[in-house]
Amino acid sequence: MILSRYITLSLCCTLVSLSSAKPLKVFDRRLDAPPPRIIRTCCSFGVDVKMIGIPFLRYNDITGRDLIGPHKYLGSKLEGNGIIYTRRGGFVDIGHLRDQADWTAFVYDLIVKNKSHGEPYLIHKLGYEGGPKTLKIALPKYLTDEDYMIIAGRVAYDLSVWHEIGTWNGTSLIPMLPERYSAFSIEDGYSNLLGIRLGIEALKSDLPFEEAMTQLIDAQLDFLKALPEKSDTYNAMMSVEGDWWSNRISLPNAKVIKKRQFNLYPCIEPSLLPTFEMDLPEVISLCLPDLPLKGESNKYYRIDIELNGKFPHRELVNLKNNTRRITQFDFPELIQYAEAEYEKKFNLLIYKESKPKIKARNHIKVKV
Repeated sequence: MILSRYITLSLCCTLVSLSSAKPLKVFDRRLDAPPPRIIRTCCSFGVDVKMIGIPFLRYNDITGRDLIGPHKYLGSKLEGNGIIYTRRGGFVDIGHLRDQADWTAFVYDLIVKNKSHGEPYLIHKLGYEGGPKTLKIALPKYLTDEDYMIIAGRVAYDLSVWHEIGTWNGTSLIPMLPERYSAFSIEDGYSNLLGIRLGIEALKSDLPFEEAMTQLIDAQLDFLKALPEKSDTYNAMMSVEGDWWSNRISLPNAKVIKKRQFNLYPCIEPSLLPTFEMDLPEVISLCLPDLPLKGESNKYYRIDIELNGKFPHRELVNLKNNTRRITQFDFPELIQYAEAEYEKKFNLLIYKESKPKIKARNHIKVKV
C-alpha cells in the first residue's frame, strides 16, 4: 500500500549525534566577505537539454550517490554536485543544499563577530540582486548560540527565496541571459531548506564545519533513500519528460520547465515521482526551524531591499504607497504574483510528443 502520511524531518534523531552549541570552526579570511549569491554552478532541471545557439551541446547536471564528495566552504571540484533523486524527498540539488549551508555559516559568523564586540545589532550590506540588499539583525543577550544559529539559517533561507523571486523578475548572474527557466524549480526550495537545516546542525557539531557537513550530507542522503547511480536519476528525470519539463526546448527558454514550486513557507512537501511501488517509504516534508519560546525568528532580523525597475511594484496592492523598499515580509505577496503569472503562461503548457519516454529503473512510472 502506498503510504501517504507526511512526517516532519527531525534531524536530531536521524543524523550524526550532535551535542551543545560550539563556536563555528571555519573562522578564516573566507568569511570576511559575503559569499556569492550563487556559490556553486546552478543546476537546471532536466537532462539532455539543448542550449540555444549551440546545437551540439546537451546540458546534464545530475549526480550519483557515490559521486558526492566532501563539503568545502565556498565549494571545490571534489564536491561532485548535481541533482539526485531521493525516494523520500524527491529531487535534491546538492549544490543548492551546500550553498545555503555555507550562507548559514557566514551569517552566524557575522553574528558572532558583532556579539563579541558588544554590539546590540548588526547592519551589513549584502550586495545587489534585484536591487541593493541590507541585512539588519538584533542581538539581544537573552538569545542563545543555538537561537542565533536558527536565525542565521532563516536569513539564509529568505535570501534563497529572494533569489527565486528575483530570477522570475529578470535578475541574472550574466547580463542579458535570463534565468526565469530556473526560478521556482521544483527541487530548489526543498534543497535550500534542507541546506539550512543541515547547516544549523553542522554549526552545533563538535566537528569542524566542513567535516560535519560532509557527514550530515552523507547521512541525510541515506535517510532520504537517494537512488544509488547517476543513471537512476537520469531515468527518473526522463520518466517525467514531457510532463514536468521538456528537453525539446532549448535553454534559456523559460518553457523548458513546466512544474514549479511556489509553496515555500513555512513547510515544503517534496515533488515525488508518480509510482506504483508497494514499498514506497514515508515522505519527508521540511519545515522552517523556529524559536517557539522566544517568538518568530524573523522578528529579530530584516532583509531590506530597494527594488529595481524590473519588479511590478505598482501592481502589488499591499506594498504601501507604491514603495520600492521591501523586506522579507513582502516575499509571500511577490511569490503569489509570480504564481499567478505562471498560471497564465505555463500551467496550461502542453509539450508536443516526439518520442516514447524512457522507462525509469526501480519501477518508477508515470501516471497518464
